[in-house]
Amino acid sequence: MSPSNPITRNASAGRSEAADKQPTLRVIPLGGLHEIGKNTCVFEYGDDLMLVDGGLAFPSDGMHGVNVVLPDTSYLRENQKRIRGMIVTHGHEDHIGGIPHHLKNFTIPVIYGPRLALSMLTGKMEEAGVMDRTILQTVSPRDVVQVGQHFKVEFIRNTHSLADSFSLAITTPAGVVIFTGDFKFDHTPVDGEYFDIQRMAHYGEQGVLCLFSDSTNAELPGFTPPERAVFPHLDRHIGNAQGRVILTTFASSTHRVSMILELAMKHGRKVGLLGRSMLNVIAKARELGYMRCPDDLFVPIKQIRDLPDRETLLLMTGSQGEPLAALSRISRSDHPQVQVKSSDTIIFSASPIPGNTISVVNTIDRLMMLGAKVVYGKGEGIHVSGHGSQEDDKLMLALTRPKFFVPVHGEHRMLVAHAKTAQSMGIPAENCLIIENGDVVELKPESIRKGDPVKSGIELLDASRNGIVDARVLKERQQLAEDGVITLLAVISTDGVMAAPPRVNLRGVVTTADARKMSLWAEREIGWVLENRWSQLSRNSGGAAPDVDWMGVQREIEVGLQRRLRRELQVEPLIICLVQPAPGGTPAYKGRADAEPDSRPAPRGGRRDGGRELSREVNRDVNRDVIRDRQAPAAAATAVAEPAAPVSGPAAAPAEPQRQLVAVTAAEAPIEDPDLAATRTRRRRSGAAS
Repeated sequence: MSPSNPITRNASAGRSEAADKQPTLRVIPLGGLHEIGKNTCVFEYGDDLMLVDGGLAFPSDGMHGVNVVLPDTSYLRENQKRIRGMIVTHGHEDHIGGIPHHLKNFTIPVIYGPRLALSMLTGKMEEAGVMDRTILQTVSPRDVVQVGQHFKVEFIRNTHSLADSFSLAITTPAGVVIFTGDFKFDHTPVDGEYFDIQRMAHYGEQGVLCLFSDSTNAELPGFTPPERAVFPHLDRHIGNAQGRVILTTFASSTHRVSMILELAMKHGRKVGLLGRSMLNVIAKARELGYMRCPDDLFVPIKQIRDLPDRETLLLMTGSQGEPLAALSRISRSDHPQVQVKSSDTIIFSASPIPGNTISVVNTIDRLMMLGAKVVYGKGEGIHVSGHGSQEDDKLMLALTRPKFFVPVHGEHRMLVAHAKTAQSMGIPAENCLIIENGDVVELKPESIRKGDPVKSGIELLDASRNGIVDARVLKERQQLAEDGVITLLAVISTDGVMAAPPRVNLRGVVTTADARKMSLWAEREIGWVLENRWSQLSRNSGGAAPDVDWMGVQREIEVGLQRRLRRELQVEPLIICLVQPAPGGTPAYKGRADAEPDSRPAPRGGRRDGGRELSREVNRDVNRDVIRDRQAPAAAATAVAEPAAPVSGPAAAPAEPQRQLVAVTAAEAPIEDPDLAATRTRRRRSGAAS
C-alpha cells in the first residue's frame, strides 16, 4: 500500500496515539553526574515522587569558608507535597550526608535503608534536630517496600567498600529499572555477605527496561581487586614497623577498618582513635556487629602516649588532606596530643578523590619533612577501590540485559567510557543516554528520551551547616582572598554635598598607587555620584530634610571606584563604602587643589549648579559611554535595594567621621562588560515591574 492510503494513515495514527498513552517514568538526577559526590536522584511517576539517596560533596579550593556542597533542591521544595519517601542504598557521606539538611527544608514521609546507613543517619539527624521530620525504616536483603502507588523497590545485596550496601530493583508501571548504587563484584567479602548475583540475574530474565549503573571506574580495565587483597600488604607494613604505626583511611570503609583492627590484635598493638567520624563509625559498626574486637583493644588518646611505641597504632581521619582532619593537623605540628617522631611509620590506606590530590601530596611532604616513613601509592598494594572496573560493569550488563542504559555516578569521561562498554555488550548507541544534573530521563516501555531539564546546581553550607553561602557571598570571599579589600568612609550632607575628605583604608591590596592618589580617586567618584545621580537618590517629602537612599549612594560609589581600579590598576578588590550623613547646610569640602578640571559633559538630568562647587573641581576622566555604563549597574542596584530609613537627629561633625555610620554593606560583584551590565539592568527592571 502507498503511504497515502487511508488505512495506512489510520494505522500510523493509532500507533502514535497508543505511544502517547504509554506510561512515562521520569528519572531526574540532581547530583552525582559530571562529578564525584552529592549523589541524589528523583524518580517520578504520575503524582508520586521518590528520592534515591541524598549525598554531599566537599568544597574545592576556591570555595572559601565552605564546609559542605549540596545539590540545589529547589525542585524538591517546589514539589514536596508529592514526595512519598526516600531510598538509601548505603551509608557513605556522598549518599546520606545531605539528608539532615534537606529535612530542614522539606519533609520526607519515610526513609528506607540498611541498618548501618540508618544508624549513621540517626546521629546526624539528632545533631541537626530533625528527627521528627521523617520515619526511619530498616530493611534486609530481598526486602520489598512500596513507595507511593507506583513504586515497588526490592533491596538486592551488593558488595562495596562499606558494609550493608544495596542495589535496587524498582518496579514501575513503565517497567523495571535497576539502580546499582555503588558496587563491585567482590567474591571474598570481608563480612561474608556476598553479592546477590542470582537475584540480579532473575530480573535480567524477567526483562529490565533501563539500567542506571555506577561509572566511577569505567575507564579502568579488568576487575577491581577484592577488599581482602590489601590484607597481606598492610600486614607486612604493620609487622615491619619499629615504632608507632599511624594509619589513615576513610572512616566509612568499614571492611578496611575491620581488617586494620584485626591486624592490630595480631601484632600486639593497642589502638588509639582520632577523628570524630572515625569514632562514630567504629562505634556504630561494633554496636551492629559489623566489627568484632574486644573493648580493651582501644586506649584513649591521652593514655596511649604512655605505651611503648612498638605497641601503638593510631587510626585516624585525614586520608584526603582535609585541613582540619587529625593527620593534617599532625603534619602541621599543631595537634594537641600527637607529634610526629622519626621512628613513626605512617600509612595512607586510601587514594585521593579527584580534586584532593594536591592536598594529599602536601600532607605527605610535610610528614616526610618531619622525619617519618610514609607509605602511600598504588604500588604498595594498601588500597583498593570499592567501585567496579570495566569487567565488573560488563558483568552487571550481562546479568541485567537492559533495553536502555544510563551511566551515572562519575565525571563526564567516565560516563562516556561506560556508555562505550555498554555498546560493546550489544546495547545500541541510540539506547544509551549520557545526561547531566537536572536532565530529565523520560522512559516508556519502548522509548527513552531527554525531557525539559529542571533547575539544578549547588548549595554551599558554611561551618554551621545552617547558613547558605550564596554566589554573591562566595564572590566576595574570592575577591578578599585574591585582591584584598578597600574601605571608604564618605561624609555627605543631606543636601548632597561632600562635607569632609574621604578616608580610604587598604587591606591585602597590592597596588602602585599611593594613599594620596587613592584618596583623590575616591573624591572624584563621590563627586561624580553627587553631581550626576543625586537627583535620583534623594527626594523631598515635605519634611525638614529630604529622604535619601543612602544604600543607593553607597552602591554608586562602590561601583564607580571598582571600575576605576580595574581600569587604572587592573585589580578588583572588594570595595566597602561607609556613608556618614551630615546635616543640610554643612559647608562643602573643596577638594584637592591640584585636581584637573572636568571636561566631560554632564549626563541628561545631571546638575552643575553653584551649590556643587566640588563637582567642578574634581577630575571627570570618563566619557559619555562610561557614564551610561555606570548608571546601568547603579540603577539595577537601587532597584533591588530596600530604601534606607531617613536619617534623623544631629549628625556628627565632619572632624569625627567615626560616629553614626549608616548603609554599611558589602559591594556587589564587579560588572565586567558594559553590554552585560545593561542587560542585567533590563532584567532587574522587568523583574521589579512584574
